[in-house]
Order: sequence, then structure tokens, then C-alpha cells
Amino acid sequence: MHKILIVDDETGIRESLEGVLADEGYEAATVESGEECLKLLRGEHSYEVVLLDIWLPAMDGLETLERIREMDNPPEVIMISGHGTIETAVRATKLGAYDFLEKPLSIDKTLILVKNAIESKKLRHENVDLKKQLSAKSVIVGNSIPMKALRQQIGLMAPTNGRVLIYGESGTGKELVAHAIHAQSLRQNETFVEVNCAAIPEDLIESELFGHYKGSFPGAAVDKDGKFQKANGGTLFLDEVGDMSLKTQSKVLRTLDEQRVAPLGSDETITVDARIIASTNKDLEEEISIGNFREDLFYRLNVIPFVVPPLRDRKEDIPLLARHFLKDLAATYGRRPREITDDAIEGLMRYSWPGNVRELRNVIERIVIMNPMTTRLDRKHLPPLVYRDGHRRAARSEFSTLHQARDAYEKDFILKKLDENHGNVTRAAEVLGLERSHLYRKMKTLGIVAKE
Repeated sequence: MHKILIVDDETGIRESLEGVLADEGYEAATVESGEECLKLLRGEHSYEVVLLDIWLPAMDGLETLERIREMDNPPEVIMISGHGTIETAVRATKLGAYDFLEKPLSIDKTLILVKNAIESKKLRHENVDLKKQLSAKSVIVGNSIPMKALRQQIGLMAPTNGRVLIYGESGTGKELVAHAIHAQSLRQNETFVEVNCAAIPEDLIESELFGHYKGSFPGAAVDKDGKFQKANGGTLFLDEVGDMSLKTQSKVLRTLDEQRVAPLGSDETITVDARIIASTNKDLEEEISIGNFREDLFYRLNVIPFVVPPLRDRKEDIPLLARHFLKDLAATYGRRPREITDDAIEGLMRYSWPGNVRELRNVIERIVIMNPMTTRLDRKHLPPLVYRDGHRRAARSEFSTLHQARDAYEKDFILKKLDENHGNVTRAAEVLGLERSHLYRKMKTLGIVAKE
């Protein structure tokens, strides 16, 4: 139930408004002074809208309004006056009042303003939450030298409008870097629009980027704005731009040169102003040499190149990342905070992480989900692949003979096949091309215990 506070020194006004609002389903409270109003708002009471009379004894309505607007997450305030002037209304608006009502009050107008003020408060709250989420998306975790250099580079060029091309393997965090650039740019309060060029079918990518008019192609039932139009004034992130077709590349090039887009089904063009950030996990210069990427588009995008290092080149960041993901995922799943032991961290640091940061997050998520009652995560909670890969890498330097190295490889390979077949020795033997009895003997020799 929405809560409304009425502040007026006239008993009749307070009682009348309280009754009307109660009839409309609101929970209304009343006080007769600005001091009482502030005391309620600073206490445990939470109100979405305050109906505040300007002419009050002692502290007047305008001073009360000023004090209210200094609070964290203040309610919307609708000012009431029996003999207001334009000057008073202007001052109240400048101080942050949502709107202004004159006595005698119109019930219909009052109810409309209250409803609109509640919606305004809701939108303001949602915008704060959205900014917090966007801010979280742009946090770059890591104290390694490559990540410190990356953050410094972002800080230097983010406030410019230069186009950016981000290089990096899949899963390294190229999207995170794009969000960080936008969050520190002059366009931070505008829209950030993302297009995954690898995920959109070829026959739809032009419609997604440039928009279309109704009937321009089969299935185009309504007009649609493209991503360039949606990003107007903000930032457009072209993720995995190396997967874009040559035909689409040509249209993107023209759009970048002219700062105008032509929606499908129209001969007219629309002016757009969007900062372009692109990313790729491919070697675009090699793609150019084999004819898969336009050289002129490459030079338009590659104004400010960024390289996001793979996780194997900054392993000192793994402890920070693991604990960051643990905290984030515990909050997401409503689980208790987790600790991770140094032994488990050592196991994570020994693994090669071919999937980079994305794979690390997925592993931590799996641990959180699969161990709901565990508050202290140890090496035994790591997935077998992560544990054994790290163990194998650590043990390589300990081999003194070829025989030892061969046995270690065979043991690891057999364990992998047993895992893939859920411990079923018969199926694992078929995959390995061995007789079941032969596999059992080999397992016994290598110290592998069968667990189905």
C-alpha cells in the first residue's frame, strides 16, 4: 500500500485529504507542522509522497521542503497553498517540489498528482538501481601489472570520443572493458547499446543495426529502430565485429563516415551520433589478408586499440577474481557468504583457464550451486578437470624418466574418459579401444579406483 503524508495546520484540510486518500486505497498519515513532518521522515517511517502546505507555523513549507530534499532517497513533495503566487511556485519548483496545488483543492487534480508523483518516485528508484547495476558491470577486478595498465589506459581515453577496438580471447572480459569506457566517458548518462555480431543471423543483422520500416521484408510487421538509432547520443558496442559479413561491413563503414543511417525500406537517412566501441577475438589483419574483413573499416575502428590479456598471463589476479565472484554469486543466489581456502586458490592458479575469466566465473558458480551448505570451500570442491589439470601441470617438473611421464599421461587420460562416461568402466573401455579386463588391470597398475 502506498503511503502518503499530509502536512497542514488546518484540521479540516488534513481530515478531508486523509479520507479521500483512504477511499482510494492509500495509507495516509497527518501532521500539522514542518517539524513533525521532518521527525517522521527521519525516523523509521517511509512515505512516497508528501502533501505539504506552504504556510505553516514556525518552520514554513518551503524551508521544510528544502530540508526534505537534503535527505537520502527523499519522497516526492506536492506543495499546497491557499494564496500562492507565481514567484512562490517557481521557488518551490527550484527547491525540488514535484508540483503545486492551490486551495480550494480539486479532488480529481489532487488524486492525479498523487498518482503521478508515486510513479515518479518509482522511476527515480529504478534509475538509481539501474545505475548501480551498470556501475557493477564496469568494475575491472585485478591488481596485476597488465590490468593496472588497462585501467590507466581507460582513464586516459574514455573522456574522448575516439573509436575503440578491443582485442582479446573469448572470455577475457572485452564487454566489461567496453562498459568501463562508457561509464567513464562524457556519454555516461546516455544509452549503452550492445550488438553481438556473431549471434545475430546474417539475414537479420542489417535490420538490427539500421532498423526497418513496416513491410520492408517478410515478417517486418511494424517499424523498428536500429541499434545505431537507439545508441544516438550514447555508445554502441559492436561485439565480435570480425564475424560481420562484408555486405554489412560496407554499410557500417558508410554510416561511420556519414554519421547517418538508412533504415531498410526507406530512401531517407537519419542522423545519428554514437560513439563506436568494437571488439574481436580474431586477428583482423590476418582476416584482411584473406579477404574476410575490410581494410578501410579496420582503420576506422582501430583508432584506439586495447588488448585484454588472457587469464593465464595474469594469474596473480585469480584470488581476487575468485573471491569477487564468490561474493557476487552468494548475493545472487541468496546464499551465505563463502570463504575459499588457500589450498583451493592454489588449485585454481595451477589450471590453464582456456576459457579465461568467463570459465573461472562458471567454475565458482558451479561450486556455489553444488555446495549449498558449505561455508568454507576447499580444493576438494573444485571440479575434477580443474583439479587434475593443475595437478598434472605441477607434477610435470617432477618426472625424472620417460616411463613416469607416460604413466602420468595414461592415468590422466583414463580418468578423463571415466569422468566422461560417469565412471562406467565398460563404456570407458569401448571408447579407449581396450578389453574391459585389460582396462581394469591398467587401472590397478596406475592406482585408479573404479567408482561408478
